[in-house]
Amino acid sequence: MKWKVPLYRIYSDEADKKAVTSVIERGMSWANGPEIEQLEAQLARYSGRKYALSFNNGTSALHAMLLAYGIGAGDEVVVPSFTFISTCNSVLFTGATPVFADIEDETCGLDPESVSQQITSKTKAILPMHYAGCPAKKIKELKELCEEKEILLLEDAAEALGASLDGKKVGTFGQTSMFSFCANKVITSGEGGALVTDSEEVYQKLKLIRSHGRLETENYFDSTAYMDYVALGYNFRIPTMTAALALSQLNKIEKIIEMRREVAETYKSKLAGSNLKFLPSDQGIFNVYQMFTVMLQGKEQRDGLQDYLEEKGVMSRVYFDPVNETHFYRKVLGYSGENLPVTKEVSEKVLSLPIFPHMPKEDINYVCENILEYLR
Repeated sequence: MKWKVPLYRIYSDEADKKAVTSVIERGMSWANGPEIEQLEAQLARYSGRKYALSFNNGTSALHAMLLAYGIGAGDEVVVPSFTFISTCNSVLFTGATPVFADIEDETCGLDPESVSQQITSKTKAILPMHYAGCPAKKIKELKELCEEKEILLLEDAAEALGASLDGKKVGTFGQTSMFSFCANKVITSGEGGALVTDSEEVYQKLKLIRSHGRLETENYFDSTAYMDYVALGYNFRIPTMTAALALSQLNKIEKIIEMRREVAETYKSKLAGSNLKFLPSDQGIFNVYQMFTVMLQGKEQRDGLQDYLEEKGVMSRVYFDPVNETHFYRKVLGYSGENLPVTKEVSEKVLSLPIFPHMPKEDINYVCENILEYLR
């Protein structure tokens, strides 16, 4: 369908085009060019961590992160059901078991009280997700819980690069954290992802996991030296062209975030008094609005609004339906009866509206006019 107002449009400029073109015209180092290390160095600085390592996508990064900590068969990882499915699937990739905990309804992050009820002797990690560019407001409590129980806190910050809580950036609460550069993320290279950490030991393990378990003493694609294979690894590398584009986007991330926040504030101003609930961006919560999500009164009203907007050519999307209620988790894996009342309630109320950094005012006005018309 051709949408009058799509859910997102990618923001790019001449610098992005030049970054990719320069790699193409160079005619070499498309698999392991200098832009990869440049991206990693800049991302480490920006996120406030010692190390960053890029991957071909966020899901590969999550998988590698869990492997680097030795998580596998017989282990359990506590995850939200209100998330994109890769958060949970990455646990399955290692042979470990995802265990679902409930969320709180303000920022849609994991609820520490629910998490604590799911911790067993098999629990090795908690894997919270920061939703739609909004930091999970109880991430500090989750960190304290992990320290008390001596388990790992690993962050799925795919949607929240640049967000912060009380001045501390998302991605610096856990031992290691993942960011995504997928198409609709804060910055994007189409696909791509990265991990950030302060642990040199984990960083070195991740390098092996990312590239076939090969101990690289120099650039593999530009050397005749023998390099040994010392572990089981994967091909999770990011292409140089993708890294160059991600680096160019990262160079203007503050501008992109400012533009996103301006669009979000316009939305909130025009929809004020509509009884729609918004994700917070105050009291220490710095929201980067990777998505602009509203909460309605219930599923009937939410679904009705989505149908109405579709008739008007406005795309919207439900992010997220509960993972534990998907066919795969229910029918194939046998999950059933999880006590996740807030997840259920929130997933039936949320609707993500179109948002992109350069969204025209007339598009915002058109979306808001139709929302208000439906609510009337």
